[in-house]
Amino acid sequence: MARRRVAALFAIALAVLGGAALFTGAGVLFESGVRSHLPPGRLAGADVVVTARQSLPVPGDVSVPLPERAVVPASVVSQLRDVPGVESVVGDVSLPAAVVAPGGRVVSTEDPASAGHGWSSAALLGRVAVQGRAPVGNGEVALGSSLAAATRLAVGDRARLVIAGRSGSYVVTAVVGSPHAGVLLADATALRLAGRESGVRAGTVDLVGVRAAPGRSSEVADEVRSRLAGSGLVASTGASRGDAASPAAAASRGLLLAAAGSLSGIVLLVVGLIVAGALSVAVEGQRRELALLRAVGATPRQVRSLAAGQASVAAAVGAVPGIVLGYAVAGQLRGLLTGLGLPPEMPLARSPLPALCALLLLGATVQVAARAASRRTSRMSAVEAVLESHSEPREVSRVRVVSGLVLFGGALVLSVAPLLMRSALGAGMTSLAGIIASIGLALAGPALLQRLGALLGPRSQRRASSPLWLAVENVRAFAVRSAGVVSTLAMAVVLVLTYVLAQTTVMAAVERESSAGSLAQHEVSAGALGGVPDGLVEQLRTIPGVKAASAVSSTTVLWPHTVLGDVEVEPEPAMVLEPDTWDVLDLGVRAGDVADLHGATVAVSEDVARSRNAGVGRDVALLLGDGASVQARVVAVYSRSLGFGSVVLSRDLAEGHTGLLADRVLVRTERSSRLAEAVDVQPGLALSSISSGSLPVPPEVKLNLVVILVLLGYVLMGIANKLVAATSQRRDELAALRLSGATSRQLRAMLRREASLLSVCAIGSGLAVAAVPLMLLGVGFLDRPWAAGPLWLLPAVVLVVVGSTFACIELPGRRVLRERPAYAV
Repeated sequence: MARRRVAALFAIALAVLGGAALFTGAGVLFESGVRSHLPPGRLAGADVVVTARQSLPVPGDVSVPLPERAVVPASVVSQLRDVPGVESVVGDVSLPAAVVAPGGRVVSTEDPASAGHGWSSAALLGRVAVQGRAPVGNGEVALGSSLAAATRLAVGDRARLVIAGRSGSYVVTAVVGSPHAGVLLADATALRLAGRESGVRAGTVDLVGVRAAPGRSSEVADEVRSRLAGSGLVASTGASRGDAASPAAAASRGLLLAAAGSLSGIVLLVVGLIVAGALSVAVEGQRRELALLRAVGATPRQVRSLAAGQASVAAAVGAVPGIVLGYAVAGQLRGLLTGLGLPPEMPLARSPLPALCALLLLGATVQVAARAASRRTSRMSAVEAVLESHSEPREVSRVRVVSGLVLFGGALVLSVAPLLMRSALGAGMTSLAGIIASIGLALAGPALLQRLGALLGPRSQRRASSPLWLAVENVRAFAVRSAGVVSTLAMAVVLVLTYVLAQTTVMAAVERESSAGSLAQHEVSAGALGGVPDGLVEQLRTIPGVKAASAVSSTTVLWPHTVLGDVEVEPEPAMVLEPDTWDVLDLGVRAGDVADLHGATVAVSEDVARSRNAGVGRDVALLLGDGASVQARVVAVYSRSLGFGSVVLSRDLAEGHTGLLADRVLVRTERSSRLAEAVDVQPGLALSSISSGSLPVPPEVKLNLVVILVLLGYVLMGIANKLVAATSQRRDELAALRLSGATSRQLRAMLRREASLLSVCAIGSGLAVAAVPLMLLGVGFLDRPWAAGPLWLLPAVVLVVVGSTFACIELPGRRVLRERPAYAV
């Protein structure tokens, strides 16, 4: 049986190959999010690293990572010094630092915002060579070996550095033989510049490193954990020490988990449909053999087992190379995630577990789909099975049609999400609604095609040519087979339109709100310096032609709220603004006054105000980016949340809970040339225009587009498999027509007419399925009943669908027609 159905079984193998690659890649990302750790880096010499918890536990849900550094009380240093077996305890602080080489070139480290440390932190590097002496006082500094080599500085040289936003001249007193050392200051100087002598973070450090005596690291770690029990602090050892060096580590693992979860969900739906389609074609081609087995005494269970066994063998052939390919896919996805904030040094966890999970999941999918596809034939009596082996059932299962209509209803409900949530989550529901509606189309499609064929059949018999009439009758008579092709082609149309247009529509809405709210024409940033240096805003305001300049920062706040009795914590993008920012930004205030944004106050978007009952005058409880709990009063409600985030914090409220320096300066000016000249002469500054109305493509959009291209390629492969296998299995049908007098030319014309009908039905149904979600998306985000996107997208999709359909029907059809009809029968 298998030898006679190689094409259909090969289609199953290819479908499983692609599914295994996608599932394994997503599994590697998920495992990495759970088990992977950053390398220890500058903490390699510490046996135990004590930090505050960088995530917020949520009852019944995964912890939410904190994007800002949570601090540790400095008293922990003295508390751990008397632990038996401890050699030294170091309280470490980080601050922005960069070296300005001769000629004005800025030489920064991996993370300029945390490149500076106190001299005592050099002990955490491990056993490294030190040339020179420790810095003393405010005018001395030590450099790591990589910085010293890049700037050609040696002990005794004088260097220009920008530390914590302050430019100054320092004497290099030492070169530390480690590329992770960065910039080392006197301990007292580092504490003062990091703001640990006064203010909100007075008496705190970023982390505490503990060095144990040789052979006593395990004993020391246990004692440290015992002493810190109940304090909320975390003692990290081994591979987890690298995570303590950067708050981005926990957030990056969350990014891996989110990417894997998002990818797995859509892949599960698509792969399930493609694999099920390939199996249905394979089983349909074997209905005669299965019916004859029933006639000679095979039980229904044996027939189903036979179909499932063949499918499992074909799946095993495709699963092995697919799993190998999946590990390579995970590496490519990791490269894309580095643009979203994943540290480049974060490794992937590569174990056999993702491969095993992919095998189990795909194996179960293949078994269920094969047994379901052969269920009808296996349950028939032998006579009925033989009679129906050359045709399809006249009536489509009522349960199947109703299930399809239910899925259509569910997709319609999901399509309303953009009207209720003007966010990435609301836009994402558009794509999910399209996929669910495509599955509904696959279920209800045969009944729809039968009705369409019944409508077109009499008309084509009277007016159309013989090839067209035969094509219409074939589509109607084999509605299940045709609907499988149409639904898969329609899924390709829906996938591309909903995924791409959802991204471009959100980008258009963000661009529109940003352009409408940005009164400034330019943005000055200082990423190489770790943030905007002190005095830059005042300096920019003195430039002729500059009307206004204000510093702006971005952060994240956590907003606990109750939903159906359960506490949920959702990260909300937030901006930190100065009191005079309103000269360069217009948030679209609907209530209240942003001039009151000082002290413990916030402004919130309309969506947040409505969903959280946070109108003007209400007090809200927030968690800032470092986990600090604050009470703030809402002083304004604004409309442009897509362009400027859901929450705006006053500078007073965020002081000490975000980075030391602002992210950028917005400048409104009439004379750009003067501004450019002033920026060019200062090292580390970058000037960009924000007045053109075009924003760069966000990294998450690039990731989503790559994912949809991968899925589209998989869907097209499934379409090709199904069409080639289905056409190859029509030998008997085409041979019978030739023996009845039809010529090869007439049959090729008939196949082309069928390809045309299938293409028209697929494109029409795909557009119909995608129309409602995209229309509601446009209304929700752009206040118009159509989405935003490139005009060439739809013609390109139509061309791909039509070209694939014709090629995959015409080419195998010609091959079948070259056989002698009597031999084929």
